[in-house]
Amino acid sequence: MSKAEIAREVGVHRSTIGRELAAGSTYFPDRRPKYRATVAQAAADRRASRPKTTKLAGNPALAAEVARRLEEEHSPEQIAARLKIDFPDDEDMQVSHEPIYQALFVQGRGELRRDLHKRLRTGRVLRKPRRPVGQRGGSKIPDMVNISERPPEVEDRAVPGHWEGDLIVGASSRSAIGTLVERATGFTMLLHLPENHGADTVAAAMIEAMSRLPETLRQTLTWDQGREMASHVRIAAATDLEIYFCDPHSPWQRGTNENTNGLLRQYFPKGADLSLFGPDYLEHVARKLNSRPRKRLGFKTPAEALDELLSQPTDPHAVASTG
Repeated sequence: MSKAEIAREVGVHRSTIGRELAAGSTYFPDRRPKYRATVAQAAADRRASRPKTTKLAGNPALAAEVARRLEEEHSPEQIAARLKIDFPDDEDMQVSHEPIYQALFVQGRGELRRDLHKRLRTGRVLRKPRRPVGQRGGSKIPDMVNISERPPEVEDRAVPGHWEGDLIVGASSRSAIGTLVERATGFTMLLHLPENHGADTVAAAMIEAMSRLPETLRQTLTWDQGREMASHVRIAAATDLEIYFCDPHSPWQRGTNENTNGLLRQYFPKGADLSLFGPDYLEHVARKLNSRPRKRLGFKTPAEALDELLSQPTDPHAVASTG
């Protein structure tokens, strides 16, 4: 198989495969390099060996701060970035994300409690290839407007009020939770759907949630072609949203929402009965996500980014009128 074929098979970029082959191959004169997994693993173990004391092991205050933020379910990358922001003049209280991962997962380290890996989004020690993109069945939704007709300014994340939405589905598709994510900031709202996730139920929950927002935050909504949006005309009329639908099997057209749904699986595992999670817990989870620092926001939180955008509106009267 070629590098590109291997990369697709295992779910990584082909350059990652190239680097692994280069690092793990044995080279002979006048012969092609030979990759052997055992040789590559031994080399990786040698590179990972750390005879000296690591920064976390030698700094209990830093280790305690990292552990506290892991308890708050921040990722190692988020922790590393925020430490630089929160302790700009104290290099002893700064550490990159890789030592945090190493402290959690490499045997014999002991700088951080081993059980803290459960606070990471995946809860796993090893990464897992991304699952194949699923397909959503069902006939075409009447009167839907395709994403190709969505105004081009929606692509510009400088203006808030453009949303992406979807359902995360529980065991045997019997239960679901609605997810709404604001494109500019990643600010998340969750829709409680305790009885079913049919079109009427989803419409009622979405109208109630969107009606709580100021008018300036209700511009557009992009969804996939699931039958739960069959009442989109009713939703649009009640909320003043312009609703657009993605092309079939094109989840990247609402990538912000797809990423957020992945984060939510930390709280709502696959195979769970999602109807058991009440509205208070959904609000708690939304607050968790909205207070996590995000890399694309310069490690501000979605809540901070949304407040900043609303405090500097392009139309001051639109925000002022919301109180």
